Amino acid sequence: MKGKMELWKECELLQESILEKRRALHRIPEAGTHLPKTAAYVAAALEELGIPYICSQTDSGLLAYINGAKPGKCIAFRADMDALPIHEATGADYASLHDGCMHACGHDAHTAMLLGAAEVLQKRRETLKGSVRLIFQTAEETAKGALAALYNGWLDGANAVFGMHIGTLIDETAPAGTIFVPEGCCMASFDKFRIQVQGIGCHGSAPERGIDPINIAAHIVLALEAINAREFNACTPVVVTIGSVHGGSQYNIIPDSVILEGTIRCLEDSVRRRVARRVCEIAGATAAVFGGSATSEIEWGAPPVVNDVGMAKLATNAAKAVAGEEKVITSLAAPNMGGEDFAYYLQEVPGAYLFLSSASERKKTDVAHHNPKFEIDEDVLWKGSALFVAIAELFLNE
Repeated sequence: MKGKMELWKECELLQESILEKRRALHRIPEAGTHLPKTAAYVAAALEELGIPYICSQTDSGLLAYINGAKPGKCIAFRADMDALPIHEATGADYASLHDGCMHACGHDAHTAMLLGAAEVLQKRRETLKGSVRLIFQTAEETAKGALAALYNGWLDGANAVFGMHIGTLIDETAPAGTIFVPEGCCMASFDKFRIQVQGIGCHGSAPERGIDPINIAAHIVLALEAINAREFNACTPVVVTIGSVHGGSQYNIIPDSVILEGTIRCLEDSVRRRVARRVCEIAGATAAVFGGSATSEIEWGAPPVVNDVGMAKLATNAAKAVAGEEKVITSLAAPNMGGEDFAYYLQEVPGAYLFLSSASERKKTDVAHHNPKFEIDEDVLWKGSALFVAIAELFLNE
């Protein structure tokens, strides 16, 4: 029998296999909750390994099981599988075959790394006490996939849950292979708002005969900037961003309405609720000043990602074994203001969310996420698999 913290070393031998899986998944990106090709690929890989699984009845998610030789605790690992509606511009020979859809956030790598870990854990399951659940999740980008998994009961009875993000989210200057294991809050909540500004359309030569919703929308955008600048302490992280403005169809026509869409990012739930309320109030009041009206809707996304301190320490020990102590960072200068629906899992079960850097200026993999040229340093793929395996070894056999 292998000793504690030994199984993870076998992942390095699977580097080429993990890489091939990542590239195969990269070619067939799918967005949202319906990922038929991706789910079929994962199912085939699990069947080849002899790992039993079930398919979600509400989306394309899958849950796989690996049972150790002896009874014990249950640990869950999650990989998100969905892609983004982006036209790929990497020029890679394994680039997306689906025009207008791309793995620009590393979820193809997440899935491949978990499949790599699954191969080792399945092969050496007689050395484990307890069980491992592998959650292959849809729709992280829209914060719907984790809720579907929880609705299906896929975390029921689990004692711990872990996830990982590859790429440059935390620090694009951190060398590839660096592992971040923060304690406490490490990512923000993310919510969407939609504001419909209503005016009265008229000819562009006679603006006095209408109510200009474009002018109102412009004032709303500027007014919203004051929320974090003037309504919160300078040490309270708040982001309010307008990312979409739609209105008008002709250069000489003042339209009836304009649609604004944006996002709110916060680290505290009370702040999150207050910001959402103020967005609605400011939009309505600003529109009224100019004789128009504004209707606001909040689409609540995921809460902040808060790692359990004890689980983060366990993951730190695993990371140091895999990457070396000098490559493991446990404190962040500030939490990342990006969001992750893994937060929903952490509200139900103790766990931690980790970050694996794949940044390399030489290899041009230091590009931001959600960019058409986003790429990863594939040489670190096996380390992601190894980290999952090392965490499982530590948690189940401690």
